[in-house]
Amino acid sequence: MAEATVIDGLKRKFNRLGAELDERGRRWWAASEALELGRGGIKTVAEATGIGERTIRRGCEEIRKGVPRKSAAERRTRRAGGGRKALPAIDPRLIVALEALVEPTARGDPVSPLRWTCKSTRKLAKALTSLGHKVSHTKVAQLLADLGYSLQSTRKSLEGASHPDRDAQFRYINRCVKVFQRAGQPVISVDAKKKELVGPYSNGGREYQPKGQPERVNTHDFPDKHLGKICPYGVYDPTHNRGWVSVGVDHDTAQFAVESIRRWWRHMGKKCYPQARAVLITADGGGSNASRNRLWKVELQQLANEINLAIYVRHFPPGTSKWNKIEHRMFCHITENWRGRPLASHEVVVNLIGNTTTDAGLTIQAELDENTYPTGVKVSDKEMKGINLYPATFHGKDWNYSIKPER
Repeated sequence: MAEATVIDGLKRKFNRLGAELDERGRRWWAASEALELGRGGIKTVAEATGIGERTIRRGCEEIRKGVPRKSAAERRTRRAGGGRKALPAIDPRLIVALEALVEPTARGDPVSPLRWTCKSTRKLAKALTSLGHKVSHTKVAQLLADLGYSLQSTRKSLEGASHPDRDAQFRYINRCVKVFQRAGQPVISVDAKKKELVGPYSNGGREYQPKGQPERVNTHDFPDKHLGKICPYGVYDPTHNRGWVSVGVDHDTAQFAVESIRRWWRHMGKKCYPQARAVLITADGGGSNASRNRLWKVELQQLANEINLAIYVRHFPPGTSKWNKIEHRMFCHITENWRGRPLASHEVVVNLIGNTTTDAGLTIQAELDENTYPTGVKVSDKEMKGINLYPATFHGKDWNYSIKPER
């Protein structure tokens, strides 16, 4: 009785599905039912459906072995070419118009009102519709994805035209640094950090605060008349992983840059290098410590006379300032340390810089420099001739030179 009931059930199933299944589908369905029934299942299914036992056994073997399933094209039930046509097929000019709007300066009209800053899918859809291409914003998003577009931020990677001796200068700087370090002589990397507003102003990044109680800052960024801006100038010692920062309140000039180096030597350098005979400075090619800045060299001469050390200077080629050690060994950590916090006062700035440390052992000392440094100071040819300047054999006229104390 029970067996008859099973057979009747299998007959009803097969009558419902049999007509919709192809040969392989019927074989696999029959085999699946037989495997589910267990011993004697093949015979029972064959009796109920009329499918041969040999065919069912073949289906069982295929299921056990895991024969690959049909591809989507092989399983399709709709005839080829059926269904709604893709929108680009209906409107062949749609893709061209979309790419012209996304990249107006490359493929479209240079005076197009839809610029890089207006690339939302809704605005693109609206612009396309106005041009006669009826499309929704969701379809625009799908088309952009199909074309390989995605939302991206800018990446700082372009350095402009490279100097033919760019890599050679890098290697030269590296050799000089190693020579000084092996001899136990000081090596410093110097640069000015970008100016920052002092006061209750927004600062990039986020910082933990009690929920719903963000730090409140001004809605505008007009400089405070009394606090103004600060200009940090840093000196980094890669040998000892220690840094010095002079927080200036006036202009970033060559006088300020050399004064920062002077303070580093007074507070840190001479303690770390009591037997120093010379100091090597690696610097950018522009700014207050530019390779062509006359005042920079005059001030270095005065410093060399004061500390009685020969000063060797190696400038990085134009457009390669990011390779200067101070950028990715010290300044980046200072920026991270004060992220999300308003630089409310000069004292706050000095404390935040001075408390910057890393797991690698970086320590920094900072000091406020309230001196004034006028701009536009001229250096005469006579003053330049008075400098004990010795050009190096490699790019000595622009990048590599030494200044020795006057005897």
